[in-house]
Amino acid sequence: MTEEAPRPEEERKEEGGTREPRDAAYWARYAETLKVSDVPEGAAGINVEGRRAVGPLQGFGKMWQKTYRVRLGGVAVTPAEVIKTWKENYTEFWPEGNRFYAPLAGIAPGEVALISGSLPGGVKLSTGVMVLYADDESFTLMTPQGHPFSGWITFSSFEEDDATAVQAQVLMRANDPLYEMGLRMGGHKMEDEMWRQTLANLAAHFGVHERVETHIICVDPKLQWKEYRNVWHNAGIRSALYSVTAPLRWRRSRGSR
Repeated sequence: MTEEAPRPEEERKEEGGTREPRDAAYWARYAETLKVSDVPEGAAGINVEGRRAVGPLQGFGKMWQKTYRVRLGGVAVTPAEVIKTWKENYTEFWPEGNRFYAPLAGIAPGEVALISGSLPGGVKLSTGVMVLYADDESFTLMTPQGHPFSGWITFSSFEEDDATAVQAQVLMRANDPLYEMGLRMGGHKMEDEMWRQTLANLAAHFGVHERVETHIICVDPKLQWKEYRNVWHNAGIRSALYSVTAPLRWRRSRGSR
């Protein structure tokens, strides 16, 4: 009697006999709310801790797909090597004026990173992102409630026309009516420039100084008015209030000693 050849397993067993997809290790485990395990000096987790991660379906504004891409022509580097470098040096590739506090465990599924940035008008912003997915050739970040937009940002690298290409793709909606107005009044331009500069910095790391291609599509022009209540979590407003009340918190902490 001959044995049947083993078939490739699409799923693997966990404890208790349940099964999960083969790529389960690359996805963040489900959690009702986000938890910040460590707050680096200079960062603030006020608009991330206890918030839910939200995608484009939970946003208020028009839905946009924005793709930024650059080819690393003439460089002998694989997509996996590019993504490894990007993960390990993500903070260094961000443009000046914004700060990304990478999680201690690195860009890994389920990890939460904090962000210190700015909005039009000079408003300081404290927010963050969760690593939704991460494998050898791509990783995806997901935004929390109150972030300027609800959505996903996927960073990837792949072979294209005999060269390695690098791409950032954003699928997003403004989180609330105030953010929608802000995006229309210059926010989109600021965001586009941020991602173009990020890819330019990454390409320069490999000695490439090519123009970053940008493709923007309005996937859904409708506003989701049922989501107007998202303004309650607006991280810009809450960051401003947190900054204004800092002296009061300092006095309370002094008085409690």
